[in-house]
Amino acid sequence: MADYIEYTTRQGDTWDIIALLLYNDEFQASNLMQTNPSYINTVIFPAGVTIKAPVISALSQSTLPPWKR
Repeated sequence: MADYIEYTTRQGDTWDIIALLLYNDEFQASNLMQTNPSYINTVIFPAGVTIKAPVISALSQSTLPPWKR
């Protein structure tokens, strides 16, 4: 299994939007930024930029807060 997947941006994508689309969690944006340091200063992406998205294993039920179980 690959450690990364590739995501090609659409016009207007931002780090948190991409994280929400890929992980269903906008707070994973920092992981995306750390994985793609050459785009760290990009706030709003143009269409067609390919970034790497790390594969993040699902959290176990016991580590989730009660309101997310």
